[in-house]
Amino acid sequence: MVEGPTFVQSLVAGGLAGTSVDLLFFPIDTIKTRLQSSQGFVRAGGFNGIYKGVGSVVVGSAPGAAVFFCTYDTLKRTLPLAENLAPVTHMLSASAGEVAACLIRVPTEVIKTRMQTSTYGSLAGSSFAAARLVLSQEGLRGFYRGYATTVMREIPFTSIQFPLYELLKLRLSQALGRRPLHAYEAAVCGSIAGGVAAALTTPLDVLKTRVMLDMRDTAKQSMPSIPARLKQIYVSEGLRALFSGVVPRTLWISAGGAVFLGVYEWAISTLPSI
Repeated sequence: MVEGPTFVQSLVAGGLAGTSVDLLFFPIDTIKTRLQSSQGFVRAGGFNGIYKGVGSVVVGSAPGAAVFFCTYDTLKRTLPLAENLAPVTHMLSASAGEVAACLIRVPTEVIKTRMQTSTYGSLAGSSFAAARLVLSQEGLRGFYRGYATTVMREIPFTSIQFPLYELLKLRLSQALGRRPLHAYEAAVCGSIAGGVAAALTTPLDVLKTRVMLDMRDTAKQSMPSIPARLKQIYVSEGLRALFSGVVPRTLWISAGGAVFLGVYEWAISTLPSI
């Protein structure tokens, strides 16, 4: 039986994996976000300044991914479910990991999406300046605009990705007759799992982007509910709008899944047990 990673291994490997994938694929994420923006791709910035908002990613990637993997690996080992319920264990562990990680990830996502779409124009020339604007205009609550929709996107996404990833790893291990897999083999499993999950959850990603870019003052007017927002997008823009950016999102997360989980598995295999 192969032992799972220690807490410190999960912490360090998760931080390395998160930083690697977010920095490497940031330009594709920018294009995807601008495609999903209600102001349209060109007005949101087109292909110009595709590294706008990268500062917030540098700050948030490592701790967000580290928190996710520490939670995921810990619960995967400790949840008292039978072995034949392994997919449920992976689903619950990954979902809890995402809820915890979003406490760090959402504030950086708010800043990143607003920088990517030039929401503040010339008022924010850096991620730090954008963060100050969010704080001054909306308070701490502004950093968590879209938290519920992000979690609502991440739980279905991770509930598809990680059980599928673990299943693909298990089947490949059985076919090859060895465990653990090499990092590049795990990366292939991660790529397939990420791509499938990304395509299926694109409407939730569109919704998350629209909520984060909504600049209306929540203290002065009531905001539409999540179902109402989905209906509004569908009625006014059609089904196609709910799948805006599906191609770059799927390609990005498919490739990103390979890097993210490949780097994670590589780091786990090379870091000493502490």
